[in-house]
Amino acid sequence: METDATQPAASPAGDALSALHTAGACAAAALIPGLGHAVLRRWDRALVFFSAITLMFLLGIGLDGRVFGADFTDLFTTLKFLADAGSGLLYLVSRAQGFGAGEPTAYTYDFGNVFIYAAGLLNMLVVVDAFDIARGRKP
Repeated sequence: METDATQPAASPAGDALSALHTAGACAAAALIPGLGHAVLRRWDRALVFFSAITLMFLLGIGLDGRVFGADFTDLFTTLKFLADAGSGLLYLVSRAQGFGAGEPTAYTYDFGNVFIYAAGLLNMLVVVDAFDIARGRKP
């Protein structure tokens, strides 16, 4: 396999730095929606993702949705927990502060749950997007 003479050869130190940068962007994106894109200097995406995911999560709380804790008794409660926990610090802060207890008798309970699930799952996709940008797979 021939190498292009105009491109410098990749060094092990450069690969390690690139991997560290990618891991940092992904960890930041997992903790705070949009922060991984801010680390990558994609300010427009960072603002949109932070605003949209945070608004979805808070709207779910406001609609009396429940933030599920770590419960691995059956498949559905595990999936609910994973979807909720995908929101990162939003999830952790809401659990620590006692927000998101949910009111199953409220008419909006199911809608609130769906907003909270969607916020966590969307943030997981945002982490993948940050990974792709950091690795140079996406402009």
